[in-house]
Amino acid sequence: MRNKILTLLGFAQKSGNLLSGENTCELFIKKNKIKLIIISKEASDNSKNKFIGICDVKNIPVIVFGSKLELSKAIGKDNRAIIGIKDQSFANRILSLYRDEL
Repeated sequence: MRNKILTLLGFAQKSGNLLSGENTCELFIKKNKIKLIIISKEASDNSKNKFIGICDVKNIPVIVFGSKLELSKAIGKDNRAIIGIKDQSFANRILSLYRDEL
């Protein structure tokens, strides 16, 4: 399941349905353009709490998944701890795979 999620992140990046980085994701959350937030397990507690709080207000699902290295490698960027998914279909599939992994 883990590899499927990482593969989907790569597809989302290539199709333009993925945003990464704290500032970018926060901006697009406020614009109601994000359907799912993925936070690296290695993200700071402040970052985790900040995004969980913002997403709770906006009713956006949040998952804590993978290392910074795994997430960064999957999307072809360096040192990313926060990822936002813009497409509802990608978000639903990733959430489904994540829940199956639990």
